[in-house]
Amino acid sequence: MAIHESAIIDSGAEIDGNAEIGPFCIIGSGVTIAGGVKLQSNVVIEGNTEIGEGTQIYPFASIGLPPQDTKYKGEDSGLRIGSNNVIREYVTVHRASVGGDGLTELGDNCFIMAYAHIAHDCKIRSNVIMANAATIAGHVSIGNHSVLGGLVAVHQFTRIGDYSMVGGLSGIGQDIPPYMIASGPRAKLFGLNVVGLKRHGFSEEAISELKKAYKILFREKNTLKQAIKKVQEELPFTDEIQHLIDFINQNKRGICR
Repeated sequence: MAIHESAIIDSGAEIDGNAEIGPFCIIGSGVTIAGGVKLQSNVVIEGNTEIGEGTQIYPFASIGLPPQDTKYKGEDSGLRIGSNNVIREYVTVHRASVGGDGLTELGDNCFIMAYAHIAHDCKIRSNVIMANAATIAGHVSIGNHSVLGGLVAVHQFTRIGDYSMVGGLSGIGQDIPPYMIASGPRAKLFGLNVVGLKRHGFSEEAISELKKAYKILFREKNTLKQAIKKVQEELPFTDEIQHLIDFINQNKRGICR
């Protein structure tokens, strides 16, 4: 195990022998670090926090610290970070607070750029990119293969669907459906994330049907209930359209349109 002599590690931490702990890192009790993890320097990790294999954490990141939530009074909660993530400089990822399931989660193969913030109780799936200073409030859910541009701010309890893209400087106050592009100070939809879908191997037929669904759902002057009914009646119920409809039906904060 490569641990720099200046690192401070609590005896209650569990660190795999193949991990690398750089200068001036501080690791608290209850932290579990898997093999292949590399903490470059000046990283602070606290609480009931697990770091998965191969994850790299850059200087001055703060991981697993208490949530920024006035309701939190020291209750037991945790943070789980998956495998092969890249967490860049000054990123903050907080453990959960009260009112959720007690766990903040970050999946696998995510790229979290400098100064990004992941708040308590967030559920970030896999292959997500958060650009510089993207900020997500508590209880936010972000789907697989989604991209958040720089300086994006996401309101608490908001959901961002799979394969979606949010443009930089956007404010997200309502759910962003899967497969879509959203942008703006009070974000609006700007069509299907066609480039992203092609890059991830979606067929031309699937993309074509999603374009038709987008037009019915978000461009025609129907209520969402009317639009969903029309999609179900007029389009083949592919897996992608099923996923899109299910996401919309589960909304609580409203759907970005």
